[in-house]
Amino acid sequence: MKISEIMKKRMSFSFEVFPPKTDQPMEPLLDTLEHLYTFRPDFISCTYGAGGTNAGRNIEVCKAIKESGKATPVTHFTCIGNKKENIKKSLQTYLDMGVDHILALRGDFPKGWEGTRGDFNYANELVTFIKENFPEFCIAVAGNPEKHFQAASFEEDIVHLRVKQDSGADYIMTQLCHDVEQYEWWAEKIRKAGISLPIDVGVMPVLSKDPIIRMTVSNGSAIPRELAEIIGRYSDNPEDFKKAGKEYTVKQIYKFINAGINGLHIYSLNKWKDITDILNDAGILNSNK
Repeated sequence: MKISEIMKKRMSFSFEVFPPKTDQPMEPLLDTLEHLYTFRPDFISCTYGAGGTNAGRNIEVCKAIKESGKATPVTHFTCIGNKKENIKKSLQTYLDMGVDHILALRGDFPKGWEGTRGDFNYANELVTFIKENFPEFCIAVAGNPEKHFQAASFEEDIVHLRVKQDSGADYIMTQLCHDVEQYEWWAEKIRKAGISLPIDVGVMPVLSKDPIIRMTVSNGSAIPRELAEIIGRYSDNPEDFKKAGKEYTVKQIYKFINAGINGLHIYSLNKWKDITDILNDAGILNSNK
């Protein structure tokens, strides 16, 4: 069953992982995946680097997930540096492996770039191309509850999301957002704009100070007061910070589920032990599979 269909029936549950660098072994990630499988995720998405770097390792990871038979693999795919012919070859490679779910993104510009340097400048163009040439794919697109930092206004950002829906997207995967009230406001606003796609909400675990600040701020997202207090109180004690951060993440999961989300997507950071602690404390087990 396609992920978009699952989310119309019940809340989906999933993880994001990232591939190892080209000079690093695959085994640690494969071990991580085995631990994540115990939570019976509906799918696991896999990123790749800016400009398409690490795309080969992404293919390895998606292939491993598919062959496990324990979750649906979802590949990330960007417009960055991608020409139509290369896109066709890449997408056919995924389909030949049985990977038919994709997150279609414009992608962040590598340092020094001012455009995608590919045939498409926006994600909606990539969505249209995939739908026309590879209708087998179930396509996710990114949504920004706190607005994409390059958009001039929420209204502009939401129009872009509506265009992605109308181009053929099947569901939305949100960017990092700690502010649940802001998410609820955004979800109501996009519904009023005629966007009816299921929403899969990404939750970023709070595990260490510097990374969570960097990932949040670089994404153009806010640090809510409760999280700011954890940063201020435990910034000099990594172990206490992690303990408080895990408790905070459990509360975030509860708040998002109570907000009526269609999917819960955990950014695993490839740290299965910490993720296991959080999900066990939250009582999360996908019993619907």
